[in-house]
Amino acid sequence: MTTSARLAAGTNATGPPSGTPRTTNRPAKGSWQGYVFLSPAMILFIAFIGGPFVAAIVLSLFSWDLLTPPKFVGLENFRAMFSDPLMLRVLGNTFVFALASVVTHLVGGLLLALAVNRAMNRVLNYFVRTAIFFPFLISWAAVSLLWRYVLDPTFGPFTYYLDKLGISAPGWFTDPDWALASIIGIDFWHTIGFTFIIMLAGLQTVPKQLVEAARTDGANNRQVFFNVTIPLMSPTLFFASVITFLGAFQIFDPVQIITQGGPDNSTMTVIMYLYEKGFEAFHIGYASAVALLVFIIMMLVTLLQFWGAKKWVHD
Repeated sequence: MTTSARLAAGTNATGPPSGTPRTTNRPAKGSWQGYVFLSPAMILFIAFIGGPFVAAIVLSLFSWDLLTPPKFVGLENFRAMFSDPLMLRVLGNTFVFALASVVTHLVGGLLLALAVNRAMNRVLNYFVRTAIFFPFLISWAAVSLLWRYVLDPTFGPFTYYLDKLGISAPGWFTDPDWALASIIGIDFWHTIGFTFIIMLAGLQTVPKQLVEAARTDGANNRQVFFNVTIPLMSPTLFFASVITFLGAFQIFDPVQIITQGGPDNSTMTVIMYLYEKGFEAFHIGYASAVALLVFIIMMLVTLLQFWGAKKWVHD
């Protein structure tokens, strides 16, 4: 459109039409209605996240057993935490569990999604989806009791059938070399359905035209998978890795119900250690220091994941 035409139409070359009201980034006066709509969420945030966070910072500076008045000790709780020999092992168990969960969930969820996404009978497809996702709907308490029975070394059915095959079953929850691996396996069975649904949703967003174009150009299945499917699913993989790590780092229920952190602290996680210090030993200040350490670790790992995502996640 020429300049004369723009003038005739009531516009200029650089700005909006002359009749269009100007916009501004400044908040409009009398916009209190927006704060009213935000207030329920803000109240909940302050009550359940902001308030407890500030309380944890304050309590970490005190020695308090819930029975006697709190005593200010400064950074003594943090000094005791970093000199605690059990703390390093607890963090090691938690990182092993979280990293194993991320790897097994990403690989297992993606493979299951690829298998289910293939053309199959619609009824069978829905049945398989439901069967994979169903364990995720069961509470951790029921899942823990179920697997404690299945893997029982004396009358558990899994041990029984291994004996029939001539395989000597290890002490799934009593052997320090097997206890954490058993918890990882139970967590995989219980929560893989959630990762599977995320992967399936991401897989179905891959344009079929791109896959067909790659095949027309002579790409085989492996090349299509690594050069088309994985790059287009990278945002989904990144999201699943972040969510899985954050959830796995806070694992508590199956450890508490099945092993109580044993044997020999081989399954003790940092959240369970926090629970023991805070609600069994009543070292509230020390438990608050552990809670702050957990928050810092999770924040740093998440920031690291976002920083690394710039190199492999496609927009």
